[in-house]
Amino acid sequence: MKWPLHGSNPQYLYQSMGIPLPDHYIDFSANINPLGPPLSLKEKWGQAFELINDYPDPKAYKFSLKAAEKEGLPMNWILPGNGGSELIALIARMIAGKRVLIVQPAFSEYEEACKANGCQIGYHVLEEGKWELKSDSLIQKLDHYDALFLCNPNNPTGKSFSRSAISHVLEESSTRNCFVIIDEAFYDFTEEVHSFASYIPIYPNLMILRSMTKMYSIPGIRLGYVIARPPVLEKMASFQPHWSVNAIALMAGEECLKAVEHEQNTRQYIGKQRSRLVKFFQEKGYEVSNSSVNFYLLRDPNHIDQLPLIQFLLENGIVPRHTYHFPGLEGSWIRLAIKRKKENDRLMEVLAKWRTVQ
Repeated sequence: MKWPLHGSNPQYLYQSMGIPLPDHYIDFSANINPLGPPLSLKEKWGQAFELINDYPDPKAYKFSLKAAEKEGLPMNWILPGNGGSELIALIARMIAGKRVLIVQPAFSEYEEACKANGCQIGYHVLEEGKWELKSDSLIQKLDHYDALFLCNPNNPTGKSFSRSAISHVLEESSTRNCFVIIDEAFYDFTEEVHSFASYIPIYPNLMILRSMTKMYSIPGIRLGYVIARPPVLEKMASFQPHWSVNAIALMAGEECLKAVEHEQNTRQYIGKQRSRLVKFFQEKGYEVSNSSVNFYLLRDPNHIDQLPLIQFLLENGIVPRHTYHFPGLEGSWIRLAIKRKKENDRLMEVLAKWRTVQ
């Protein structure tokens, strides 16, 4: 079966499964903020039309300044890009032909981009169920690699790794001349927000990936940025097309970076809904990952392969994210996003129904 590589666009998953696309469905495969974009962005959206008459700022000065203020770092330590995908592609181009270690399970685009640039790929697979980052076993492998990709909080498990474990990896990688790329696309969903961006002045081999897509619910715009030392960013930027980020995206990004209250409300909402869902799953005999963000892994322990559950969910208008492309998972779990209360209620209703037909 040819599985879609990403979440969202449910029609492709229905097509792969040979199930007719229903008139009404809820997409739990896209892990973006269920509260939507900040209200202030909607209020100023009319102003965006005026921006289409001119080229965007190729240096993205205003947006970069706002991002630098948020991070507490100099502006030339920020490189905006056309979403996380472009930034990952630029990093892969920069390390073309190198040996790359990926902590798995992980976002598939790290490997895709690196392979496209002739990199040799290796895996450090986390123990299923706990998905803890054991720094000692990871560090033993660093001598054989030039770069390490680490997603924290992890996608697809939602697990936040120990700060001490990551600190240990950073300390040891710096002595081995190994780049460390930490993807923090979901860090701002955690109730105890912690970024490793402040470690960059200490470790010049460290890069941080930021996505604007998830927290601010703007996947259609495509915007993100990398935080790193200027020499690293200059090399990345040399591969980037001119006007990579459009003017509307830059305007939206500037507005989103001001939305501190929106972030706080989101974390509170996600935390409340996650607790409610986990309690239900445990009562119904499902296994769920120890997530700290806006998505989680789920499985019915009665099935090694979750294909029957995926089919049942799709037939009932619930769209999960399959895990057949994630090393270390290979279909033994499904990923689900946390949505609005009414949508989460529907998910619980369908999963309760699944228990009655098994």
